[in-house]
Amino acid sequence: MATTTENVINEEYHENNFGGKTAFKDYIGKFAHIEDPLERRRLALEEIDHQGFGWTQVKMIMIAGVGFMTDSYDIFAINLGTTMLSYVFWKGSMPASTTTLIKVTTSVGTVIGQVGFGMSADFFGRKKIYGLELIVIICATIFQCSVGQSPAINFVAIFSTLRIIMGIGIGGDYPLSSIISSEFSTTKWRGAIMAAVFSNQGLGQLLGGIVAVVVVAAYKDDLVFATKGSECVGRCLKANDQMWRILIGFGCVPGCIALYYRLTIAESPRYSLDVNEHDTLEKVADAEAAIANEAHEIVAPKASLKDFWGHFGQWRYGKILLGTAGSWFMLDVAYYGLNLNTATILQTIGYAGSANVYEKLYDSAVGNLILVCAGALPGYWATIATVDTVGRKPIQLLGFTMLTILLCVFGFAYHRLTEGGKLGVYIVAQFFQNFGPNSTTFIIPGEVFPTRYRSTAHGLSAASGKVGAIVAQTALGTLVNRGCAADDANCWLPHVLEIFALFMLLGIGTTLLIPETKRMTLEEICEKYHGELDATKLVKDRYATQEESYDSEEKQ
Repeated sequence: MATTTENVINEEYHENNFGGKTAFKDYIGKFAHIEDPLERRRLALEEIDHQGFGWTQVKMIMIAGVGFMTDSYDIFAINLGTTMLSYVFWKGSMPASTTTLIKVTTSVGTVIGQVGFGMSADFFGRKKIYGLELIVIICATIFQCSVGQSPAINFVAIFSTLRIIMGIGIGGDYPLSSIISSEFSTTKWRGAIMAAVFSNQGLGQLLGGIVAVVVVAAYKDDLVFATKGSECVGRCLKANDQMWRILIGFGCVPGCIALYYRLTIAESPRYSLDVNEHDTLEKVADAEAAIANEAHEIVAPKASLKDFWGHFGQWRYGKILLGTAGSWFMLDVAYYGLNLNTATILQTIGYAGSANVYEKLYDSAVGNLILVCAGALPGYWATIATVDTVGRKPIQLLGFTMLTILLCVFGFAYHRLTEGGKLGVYIVAQFFQNFGPNSTTFIIPGEVFPTRYRSTAHGLSAASGKVGAIVAQTALGTLVNRGCAADDANCWLPHVLEIFALFMLLGIGTTLLIPETKRMTLEEICEKYHGELDATKLVKDRYATQEESYDSEEKQ
């Protein structure tokens, strides 16, 4: 007599509501009493996929989003921090090569972290790796704040090395937070949850601006008397030395709060069921084949380098990875392109003061804070509101299309635009960057790949984006002064913006390689786009058939 396992209660299981398990629950433990691994898998995944949106999902967003808050906070902090460092070590004028080195080293570390942590999460498991990247970020940040000048060391070399290490931690957070959020999220709101996790980037920029304003205002009396870098001595120099340490160091505070929760999450049920129990599922599949021939295809191939190349070496699967990686590369090139115009925009809105050291630092912090609130944050929120109804692919196409048009306007009509016109184009571009590819390039790789390679593929896609940022900063960014006279700085900027518009146009092409994933379970996505049988449907159909057979026997 067949009995549905939904009615069996595990009396020995007691839900653990401590630490990270309050958000990332132990679904494996909850259904551990189910002997049939296929049925256990079906019950666990159905419970995840059919959840609503509540406090559990909010906690999930907060725990997973901390890394992105730290990432964007650091980008904001280092931009202002380099100005403070210039007063401490270079009398207000840091060499351009040193500025580029300090900023690029973080991106180099991020590439290493994205690939390394991405592969590790697929090899060792999500739980064993999650939290380690936050430890790296916290330790590197603390060491950065402690380093100082000495005849025995080169400050820039040590500082840049620590920023590479911090970048490794930041990079690791991209694939881990994306795939863990994806694998624990309800199908109906998975896109919104992942977009909300990523929107912590905007909150990080907001937090960075607020901390910068508070810190600079607190040291006002020590800064206001110095009208130029050479006059910033004594208490002004000491104030700047303390400010950059406080500003950068504060970035690890949210990470310290969230670390315990990350270290105590449950293992992803999808990883545990699809990868850890692979051999068990293979045995069950062989037995199930006697009932249904298609059961041979229940279990996906075991993860290996050979299988990875064999799978993505086929165009129908490889084009998806090319689409996610290529789109992220194109996006990050333009992200830097918009930043080239920040100084001009700050001058337009009246926040480019330079009467003294205090005014320069304070206006820069407040001005960037205004720009974040005007364009970036609304873009993130628009994505959260629409990504599960409009879809990922349409939003990404819209974003790339609008950025292509806006960067063309910026480049070809640069000298004809009024200051107000430049401000308008800049804010609209910021909006469509975040209500567009900046959010969707994070979401799609966390959904569209098979469980055994989901983290690796996301890491490769994200790393491709950071490579684009490095190329933009080290190669394209230097073209702004190509052939310029001494009194005509940035004369080639319009042409550089035109080049960035071309990259956005190419982003439209890479987006066409990506499939739509809205309102589909991760198993349905794998079945449709990677040719892997959705075992949950097979098991559900089997139990339904058994129930019908049992009911017929009862009636007779």
